[in-house]
Amino acid sequence: MSSPGDLPDAELVPKKRWRIPWIWVVPALAVLIGIWLAVQTVLQKGPVVTITFKTGEGLEAGKTKIKFKDVDIGIVKSVALSKDYTRVVATAELTRDAANMLVDDTRFWVVRPRVAGGSVSGISTLLSGAYIGMDIGRHKNVQRDYVGLETPPVFASDVPGRRFVLRSPDLGSIDVGAPVYFRRLQVGQVTSFELDKDGSGVTLNVFINSPYDRYVNADSRFWQASGLDVTLSTEGLKVNTQSLVSMLIGGLAFETPAVSLSWAQAPADTSFTLFQTRSEALRVQERIVEHYVFNFTGSVRGLSIGAPVEFRGIPIGEVSAINTRFDPATGRISIPVEVKLYPERFTSRFASGPKGGRMVSDPKALADMLVAHGLRAQLRTGSLLTGQLYVALEFFPTAKKATVDWSRTPPELPTTPSGLDSLQDSINRIMTRIDKLPIEQLTASAQQTLDNTSRLMQNLNTEVVPQAATTLMAARAALDAAHSTLLPGSGLQQDTTEAIRELTRTAASFRSLADYLQEHPEALLRGKPEDKK
Repeated sequence: MSSPGDLPDAELVPKKRWRIPWIWVVPALAVLIGIWLAVQTVLQKGPVVTITFKTGEGLEAGKTKIKFKDVDIGIVKSVALSKDYTRVVATAELTRDAANMLVDDTRFWVVRPRVAGGSVSGISTLLSGAYIGMDIGRHKNVQRDYVGLETPPVFASDVPGRRFVLRSPDLGSIDVGAPVYFRRLQVGQVTSFELDKDGSGVTLNVFINSPYDRYVNADSRFWQASGLDVTLSTEGLKVNTQSLVSMLIGGLAFETPAVSLSWAQAPADTSFTLFQTRSEALRVQERIVEHYVFNFTGSVRGLSIGAPVEFRGIPIGEVSAINTRFDPATGRISIPVEVKLYPERFTSRFASGPKGGRMVSDPKALADMLVAHGLRAQLRTGSLLTGQLYVALEFFPTAKKATVDWSRTPPELPTTPSGLDSLQDSINRIMTRIDKLPIEQLTASAQQTLDNTSRLMQNLNTEVVPQAATTLMAARAALDAAHSTLLPGSGLQQDTTEAIRELTRTAASFRSLADYLQEHPEALLRGKPEDKK
């Protein structure tokens, strides 16, 4: 047994450090790179938006791109139906740089081949396929869910110009993208239209490009420039149109009257009335309008709403309504025609007064005075070709006395029958007189007269005519005898010549006797003395 001193001394051995085996270095690096890539992917991942469309035409998950100004900024990740199966929801991922573009008035639409407003768009998609177009909004509110447009917007939000609102009773031939003209230059487009909620008309939105939008002020007039505007006047036939495009696809035009060119520019979204024709748009806007009624008893066929009311050829108003009225007291039906009169055209001035006259302070008194002097309303033919009628205000001194019925609303002015109505009344009176004639007695008398005439003609044929023929034959024989007697060389002709010669000799003897008696007047008493031997 050994002793403790025989045991070896203990040695202090340091603890070995833990070392990673070289074999684990590569997996560790791979994990680190993966984490770094994941972080980068998360940091660089763009926003995700949902866009709802009516149909999924042209949309494919993983293929359909989103473009802004023809630059790819996103791609559609999935396409699915909405929960109620009425729409298609496209989920798209955009680039990180596009995050600031997603505001509440940003617009999305599917770009595919289209023909609208006289233009063709999206032709390139025939080869590359459809894609989703994008237009940046101007608002600041962030949004991620959008409703896609069914048609592309006419203009981008960054195009300078202003939008205006037009109100019209109907749309006519206007479509989205239809051009807007100013002095025959295309300066804008129709961006949208919709039917009014009450169904009374149509509201159109137009965009006028800069710098032409500065020519629109509060007095500008818009009208439909579709088709041809044909005017027939004393100067001949005039045909006015904006362009061939407006004739084919429709269009609008506007103009500002010369008297208001210096007015301030109209602000954006100003509302205007859309007129049907240029002449109607540029017509003077009346400040004072008075309403009256003309009650006609005859036919108003050919008279339409908007027909002019004229005083000696000057338009002073227009027809606003045509109705019917039944009078239970008389049992008659009349046609009340409501009109709008413009007093500023039918001036209320007298010839006397300082510097051209004075305004009448009492229009009712003036109307009563004019009616008392024979002012009446009469229907007249404005065009023999179309048969259109108009209302003429004229003085008829021989018309029956009448007054203005101020108790009605609107007041009623007296009327007089038209020329055709007067002619028809005259014809009716003549026919009434003819009906009162004893036609049967006149017919019997006429028949008796015809019988007497027939008998007279028969007597002439049987008695007078043969005698007349015999007389004519005797007269012819006498004329033939006279003709043969007067021929040269006939006995009568020779005897006549000899008689004329004898008369000549006799006349010579009388001349000699007259000369002798003139020289020897005593021979009448004593006789002719004998000749001395």
